[in-house]
Amino acid sequence: MLLELLLWLFVIFSGIAVGAGFYEMRITVPQWFSGSSGAGLRVNSEVMRSADTGRRFWAYVTTGPLTLLTLSSLAVAWTSQSPRREWWIVAAVVTLVERFGTFSYFIPRALRLMRAEAMPSAIVGAMASQWIMLNRIRAVLSFIGWLAALKALSLPA
Repeated sequence: MLLELLLWLFVIFSGIAVGAGFYEMRITVPQWFSGSSGAGLRVNSEVMRSADTGRRFWAYVTTGPLTLLTLSSLAVAWTSQSPRREWWIVAAVVTLVERFGTFSYFIPRALRLMRAEAMPSAIVGAMASQWIMLNRIRAVLSFIGWLAALKALSLPA
């Protein structure tokens, strides 16, 4: 029963993260980064700071909860004898890779981009372009992790 609840929570929080990530890519990110100048994208640091999605939304869905659910899922699935084991491990490992990338690259880089006025525009444009490209890869990883978790959930306990 407790394992079932853990997997359900992992699926729910992963699904929310996937949907919110796609929403952010489509709606929010274009407000942060605009047009192309000779140096690359322009960053609207003020909009990034005022939106502050990291503290207003992501902290409550992924930063804490999904990270803890991912680590718990990996530990539980690793020792499980359930038919769900392999898919649950795949889901947890893929999500763990995404979480590692988020903490090691995306959060620090977003914080730097929020202070883009203090950096040369060529560096800022290149940073923004790279952030957007890698964010697409992160979204795909999140989606794959969620699909693997759904597959695990669809199997008998």
